[in-house]
Amino acid sequence: MLLTFALSSLRSAVRKPALVGPPRLRLRSKTCLVNPTGFKMVSQQHDESKSKVLVFGAGNFGSCLADHLGDSSHTVYMWSRIGELVKHFNQYHRNPEVLKEHEFSESITAVGPEFPSAEMVQSMDVLLFAIPTEGVRETLTTLKPTLDVNRPPLLIFVNKGIEIKTRALTLEIIADTCGPEIAKVATFISGPSFAAEIIKRQPTSVSVVSLSAAHAERASQLFHQPWFRCYTGEDPIGVELAGALKNVYAIAAGMAAGLGFENNTAAMLITRGLAEMTRIGTAYGASPLTFLTLAGVGDLFLTCSSSTSRNYTVGYRLGKGDKLDHIIKTLGSVAEGVTTAKGLKAIVDELGVAAPIASAVYDVLYEERAVTERANELLSLPPIRELDLSLEGGKPAKRLMHKLGLDA
Repeated sequence: MLLTFALSSLRSAVRKPALVGPPRLRLRSKTCLVNPTGFKMVSQQHDESKSKVLVFGAGNFGSCLADHLGDSSHTVYMWSRIGELVKHFNQYHRNPEVLKEHEFSESITAVGPEFPSAEMVQSMDVLLFAIPTEGVRETLTTLKPTLDVNRPPLLIFVNKGIEIKTRALTLEIIADTCGPEIAKVATFISGPSFAAEIIKRQPTSVSVVSLSAAHAERASQLFHQPWFRCYTGEDPIGVELAGALKNVYAIAAGMAAGLGFENNTAAMLITRGLAEMTRIGTAYGASPLTFLTLAGVGDLFLTCSSSTSRNYTVGYRLGKGDKLDHIIKTLGSVAEGVTTAKGLKAIVDELGVAAPIASAVYDVLYEERAVTERANELLSLPPIRELDLSLEGGKPAKRLMHKLGLDA
């Protein structure tokens, strides 16, 4: 059944070639854009109405996406719990916590530390959530009474992780807090996209997905520019799993580098990590094709091969012998792979699938196993079949679809 679904998805993709047309461009603000590649950026503005966007979270990714939308002529508000950050940002158009050297778009206004009022929320066209997964449930619970259920804004989520206590994906958290109707049209953006490169307008591509194709397209229209290309899809479960799991494998890649292993080992870990992610995802109920997208192999490759990745850095320092507590205290930002590894361990145990790399990362993080010891154990495993996807299962996805009222 799973292979039938995959083949059906592939045939559908072949039958529907991508439409190529003029880029949907809007005028940019006075923010100075870096264009090191020399490609021509079109500057004509189409007759489209501007959107009012409220970004929850003023960290690296929330700030860079706010800047991108501000430079795309939208009116952007960025909420932070830190009062001093709000004051400093509005005075200098700079974020004192992250991306400190960047001067942000003048179209952005910081708000907070008080939670946005119902009047403000209901005046927005888009709500963009760029907060750690562990904070999504609390934020949405607070937000729910302020939403106009008859005219809900477009909700877009860019966090990547699994809630530890419940093992829930963000899609399920949305259903629990805001109701299934909101969850069915929620949109997710994921892919290889470092914040420091987005603010330089380095060409970047992402996956934009929702159970509602219309809402995915609407989010794509909002974000799409020549330097920020969007590709839509309809498998949020697969995209969420890929975005969460790749952080765990980035920690493994960092560990290998910290131990002194080089390119062959890095390629091995990325490839076998992709196989492991796909095996977990298909057993969960996602399409295996999703793991071949920007949100899958694209994000995995970037995170596992860059020393600027927070999760890679955690692994690298562990490989060098540093202690996890000290790494977390001195990292300066959130590495979601550390918490995701715990939620993933529970999911893997429930599904009964083999995930030796993810299990090894969990053992180092939470069972105080030595990196060298677990690496030797991995390398001593017997040979296995290279491609091994589950033909049965999908119970977690089926439970979630039932909660949303979307039973097959």
